Amino acid sequence: MSDVPEFSPGRAAAAEVTPSAPCLEFLASHGGPFYDLQKRLALLHDQGLRAGRRALIFAAIAWLVPLVLSSSNPVAYLGDPGTWAKFLIAVAAFILAEQQVEAGLRMKIRQFESVPLIGPDSFPAAAASVENSLRLRDSLMAEVCCLAFGVALSVVAYSGVSPAASWAAAQTPEGASVTLAGWWALVISLPLFGFLFLRGLWRHTVWALLLRDLAKLELRLVGTHPDGKGGLAFLGAYPNAYMLFVLGASSAVAAAIAKHLAHENISTTTFTSIVGGWLVIVLALFAFPLSAFSRPLAQLKERSLLSFGAEATRYQRMAERKALGTNVASPSTVEETSDSSVDTSKQFEATRKLSAMLINRSAVLPVAAAALLPFAVAGATKLPFKEVLSVLKKLLLL
Repeated sequence: MSDVPEFSPGRAAAAEVTPSAPCLEFLASHGGPFYDLQKRLALLHDQGLRAGRRALIFAAIAWLVPLVLSSSNPVAYLGDPGTWAKFLIAVAAFILAEQQVEAGLRMKIRQFESVPLIGPDSFPAAAASVENSLRLRDSLMAEVCCLAFGVALSVVAYSGVSPAASWAAAQTPEGASVTLAGWWALVISLPLFGFLFLRGLWRHTVWALLLRDLAKLELRLVGTHPDGKGGLAFLGAYPNAYMLFVLGASSAVAAAIAKHLAHENISTTTFTSIVGGWLVIVLALFAFPLSAFSRPLAQLKERSLLSFGAEATRYQRMAERKALGTNVASPSTVEETSDSSVDTSKQFEATRKLSAMLINRSAVLPVAAAALLPFAVAGATKLPFKEVLSVLKKLLLL
């Protein structure tokens, strides 16, 4: 049974518009060398990502094995926020996010053809953009670079290993010596964390480029659409599919800050600046692809207002002539033979409410909360919980 339910209306609508064109299908978590490796190991299959099972397996590899290897000093390992954040929470969240992301993005891309939002002449170009995105998703070079990033994390971590992290290094007469648990973390856990993080980030970049390509096509938008976004409001909520991914990344960053706070005091102002800066980074990541639709929406609003405004003028002048026998301003006998019977006042007012910004607070509230939650835990170690909660509330209301 598939992890993602079929969405047959999308295929039917697209077939009506462009019978010979392929349907749009974007599976964000399929494909690529790492996917193929997991498939050969029977960790997943084409009809099911088995995200829960894989999350347990990879979290055990990254977090549980070092815990077992640090049996001589497990308290130090369990007391390190970095091991919990990177090896357990983040690794598990990145794997679990795969199914959530794939389901969310798949439904969003199918919405383009189920309406349909893409004009008939542009559908082949849309299908070509999807095919190109799938090639980028499956890139061997991209995953090699992701792995290189994970290895680089380990190299940096190795240069900073000290006896202070007694589970990772022990003091000997010759100096600091990396423990067995430390070596596992350097060789397996950190590279796995870095690889999964950058791989997820790369695949979001592919999705972002796809959206920017679609924004350049002929879109069947409506200025008076009740969603206030020309019919694209559904797309503005796509960042929430990345809630678990953001939670994992935020946990790793918050753990690093928590380690720093363990040795230094921090003011509420500084904490607010740090957390606010991270929230801006997260939202900017999702605002980048959505911003491509601002231009067509702004153009739609401008043209619609002009058209509805002109029609409203003709209608109101007609009503004025019927009431007064003539027009107060610039009376003309020519207009008397070209009366308009359509009152576009409501359409004009609806178009005035059209927003060219797809991303907004209400659309991304869950992902914003996921970005801030780990910082609430980190901040509570040094600041009163009420102050931390007040900071987070203010940031969520912005």
